[in-house]
Amino acid sequence: MSFQGLLLGLVCFLCIGIFHPIVVYAEYYFSKKIAWLFFIIGLFACVASIFLHSLFLSGSLAIFGISCFWSIHELYEQEKRVEKGWFPKNPKRK
Repeated sequence: MSFQGLLLGLVCFLCIGIFHPIVVYAEYYFSKKIAWLFFIIGLFACVASIFLHSLFLSGSLAIFGISCFWSIHELYEQEKRVEKGWFPKNPKRK
């Protein structure tokens, strides 16, 4: 029996769960201007995943990297949610 697929599913679930509050926090304090950081981290993680020999670690790092890329899209969506009033706007930021 192999539990790697199940564990990768858990890693994916955890990444989604962890990145949601990170995106909300990043948009609140930094706006969508922080998207470049998500891109750099995601690119590094995806490239690094290519060089790992462990399928589980490679897959986990790729999931993390793709989650960073998806977070860029979510930053723009979060900005729209703030404009609609679904989330608080940072009063200290223009």
